[in-house]
Amino acid sequence: MKNNALKGSLYIALGASSYGMLATFVKIAYQQNYTTAEVTLSQYALGFLGLLILNLFQKKNSPSSSQKMGLKSTLKLIIAGSSLGLTSTFYYLSVQYIPVSAAIVLLMQTVWIGAVLETILYRKFPNQRKIISIVLVLIGTLLAVNLIKETAVINWKGFLYGMLAALSYTATMYSSNNIELHLPPLKRSLYMILGGLIVVSFIFHSSINQEFPFGILLKWGILLSLFGTILPPLLFTKGMPLTGMGLGAIVASVEIPVSIFIAYIWLSEPVSLLQWFGIVLILFAVVLMNLQKKII
Repeated sequence: MKNNALKGSLYIALGASSYGMLATFVKIAYQQNYTTAEVTLSQYALGFLGLLILNLFQKKNSPSSSQKMGLKSTLKLIIAGSSLGLTSTFYYLSVQYIPVSAAIVLLMQTVWIGAVLETILYRKFPNQRKIISIVLVLIGTLLAVNLIKETAVINWKGFLYGMLAALSYTATMYSSNNIELHLPPLKRSLYMILGGLIVVSFIFHSSINQEFPFGILLKWGILLSLFGTILPPLLFTKGMPLTGMGLGAIVASVEIPVSIFIAYIWLSEPVSLLQWFGIVLILFAVVLMNLQKKII
């Protein structure tokens, strides 16, 4: 059991670290004069193609995985996947205006938004531990994005996009854990990414009509699709059953420090001690919210 939990934790940590690298890659692409439309479209187009190839390969080598899907299941997954496209779009727009450290902290507001969604859907009021965790996340966010210290200079457009990304990410997390779970993970991922591709194509259709720089597919598309749409779903679906949702959520929070560290190394984005304290508070809140043993 311990070995399984360790193996599962490693899968989840690798998946979360993959997600954590995305914002820095996108920032560098922006510096090379690529747009949000070009970055997002290339990621989802190649991500869908990669998952399609993996599905065909799996079907060929494992007949049991060729479970037929009805139209209703297919549409459910495609609609659910639309939140994936919205998450990437809003997240990548936010890093145009604010540092990666602030964008990832805003994305992680899904910790308390998810608790609110749970209360609305299941009429289940959060317990004392969850309420304390939510308060810690909010305090940590105020510190981590410098809202207390730099209220006058915060870019509110980036802040708004970051919060919209968090709302979309919450919808994605709900869909991933509740919709068509009986289907193989690769097949579920394929149709959810298709939903994301449809959404980003609709949002950025004007960029498709213009002269699209196909060079970005090789330069950034492969990297973004690999770390953003192919590896994380596969690693999470392998890791979560071995760790359970509680430990899995704790390990997945490694995405925050990884994202900030990568941005610090490659983009030289400064992070103050006060911001690090806010980040540590958020990580502590995630652990507190998901601990199995009741300590409060």
